[in-house]
Amino acid sequence: ATDGDMDKAVDWLREKGLAKAAKKADRIAAEGVALATVVDGVGVVIEVNAETDFASKTDAFQDLVKNLAIVVAKENPADVEALKACKYPESNLTVTEIMQEKVMSIGENMQIRRFDRFATGTSVAYVHMGGTHGVLVNLEADVDATEIGKNIAMQIAAMNPKYWDKSMVPQADVDKEMAVQISIMDNDPKMASKPAQVKEKIAQGKMAAFYKEICLLQQEFVRGDLFKGDVAGYIADAAKKLGGKVTFVDAIHYTKGEGIEKRVDDFAAEVAAQ
Repeated sequence: ATDGDMDKAVDWLREKGLAKAAKKADRIAAEGVALATVVDGVGVVIEVNAETDFASKTDAFQDLVKNLAIVVAKENPADVEALKACKYPESNLTVTEIMQEKVMSIGENMQIRRFDRFATGTSVAYVHMGGTHGVLVNLEADVDATEIGKNIAMQIAAMNPKYWDKSMVPQADVDKEMAVQISIMDNDPKMASKPAQVKEKIAQGKMAAFYKEICLLQQEFVRGDLFKGDVAGYIADAAKKLGGKVTFVDAIHYTKGEGIEKRVDDFAAEVAAQ
């Protein structure tokens, strides 16, 4: 941009805020927002991180995340780097350039961590506690299944199932749980002497409880005031009451800051020192 003039380049970087943004880029950003939303029928879930919860709650940051979700919905970028290269809504700048401006104005490192989308079917979004959890549920439905989708999303946020259905559980996990159940019986004086075939049949009977714990559709539906039974039963019952058919297809659950090692220093003390 400056034809190789290093001094002018430094000024250019300073004016654009790139230097300050780069300086903050190594600081841990584990707060932020996990947003789920539906834009023109396209379901989007995205996590954008900042350094503090305070910055995450500002209107500037919230608007940034919402606009990034719009870009994901409309442009379908392949990954985070592709998203950064997209044009920002109602602007001639790219997402990267807008992010650099936001780092300058908000004063914290910010990072787009991940995103996903559902372009087909019926998507229903749920955001818990202002962005601690973002859940996107995708359904096939011939009726308005918004309420069903929201209740499923709330179930996912509350119970955090490892799999959606028992058919998705890897055989290795099933075999391991069976081995655990048989081992328990082997160490129980009342059961130890029973034939291996009997123990295996008993273990198979206990697998229902195993699936109920880790699989969404087999879990007990948390809204007992609406339906008594598992989630699959709730979906079927609710769809029947609506006079149509609703099928669970997929879901995505983002937990804000999940897996990020959070900073342990005193951010308030750092601000005071500055």
